[in-house]
Amino acid sequence: MATVTASKFASTSSHVSYGAVSSVSEPKTGYKKMGFGKQAMTHNGLRALNTVDELRVKIMGNSIARQARSKSFNSTRTGSRTAGTIVCGSGMNLVFLGTEVGPWSKTGGLGDVLGGLPPAMAANGHRVMTVTPRYDQYKDAWDTEVKVGEKTEKVRFFHCYKRGVDRVFVDHPLFLEKVWGKTASKIYGPIAGEDFKDNQLRFSLLCQAALEAPRVLNLNSSKYFSGPYGEEVVFIANDWHTALLPCYLKAIYQPKGIYKSAKVAFCIHNIAYQGRFAFADFALLNLPDEFKSSFDFIDGYDKPVKGRKINWMKAGILESDKVLTVSPYYAEELVSTVEKGGELDNFIRKAGILGIVNGMDVQEWNPLTDKYTTAKYDASTGTGQKANGEAA
Repeated sequence: MATVTASKFASTSSHVSYGAVSSVSEPKTGYKKMGFGKQAMTHNGLRALNTVDELRVKIMGNSIARQARSKSFNSTRTGSRTAGTIVCGSGMNLVFLGTEVGPWSKTGGLGDVLGGLPPAMAANGHRVMTVTPRYDQYKDAWDTEVKVGEKTEKVRFFHCYKRGVDRVFVDHPLFLEKVWGKTASKIYGPIAGEDFKDNQLRFSLLCQAALEAPRVLNLNSSKYFSGPYGEEVVFIANDWHTALLPCYLKAIYQPKGIYKSAKVAFCIHNIAYQGRFAFADFALLNLPDEFKSSFDFIDGYDKPVKGRKINWMKAGILESDKVLTVSPYYAEELVSTVEKGGELDNFIRKAGILGIVNGMDVQEWNPLTDKYTTAKYDASTGTGQKANGEAA
């Protein structure tokens, strides 16, 4: 299996002004007044912000500033690595990383969350980016002309701006050529229940690219934020595919003084999928031996190999600053028994976990405008529910 070396990643184009490459580094401008103007472009039910949204941005911008002094996420660290704290303040730079982002790619709830949550965070006054693979020729995502990697694997970034969110897509043959035209069914393997044999390489590459995107992309689509996100960011990594991000952050970037204050929140959506591989595969991840203990895992199963394994999700839990999941109930369930915790209950209990209820994107899931509902209705009518039930 080929390997990717994150330390070799370097921008071959210093900055991009959304379509025009500039070789001169431009300083990031200061934050402007929180809020977002009307967005002209929409995509598959993701409409632009309206005047109600804009008013909410102004209100939330003030409330977040008041909450900054009182809200914090504390995390318990293991070994010699120090504890971290994520402080919720005003105008944070948030970078969501995931293998699915609806409506561009979605096989389940993960795609819904990364499709709907980032716009909600943007409406609260934060600058928000999502990073995900470019599985298809998305008609609304344009090449930024920024490349990273030269001697190892080279990737390009495609970008579009929707509802206050910078949607960034990592372009590489490992994603596009495998999935092109069949996004819904081939993200993880050629057929249902079968994984691509190079998934470790694919998702390692994704994690490394996500660490470069905030530094090299000069994004100016928003009239309230401009320039690169820089290094003052909070990464939100989602499920096992993104678990290498906190490891690369600590092993490669922070020792060089890069991302010194950056934090990582790791969110568990489905404990059943953990990224278990042969222990010998640790050598392919380009990580120092000190991280072996975070990956080391023994279970009673013979797949993918018998005996000692590496477990990506375990590493994500132990190496992140905060562990999250999709509801308070699921958080309790994950630490209740060995079975419900997928054999990771002890590690989750040790790290601590916070459950936050999954929200719903009311713009996409709106029975008043949903093209799949026979009778349109809203909270004031309710009459369409019976009609839709009869139609089904």
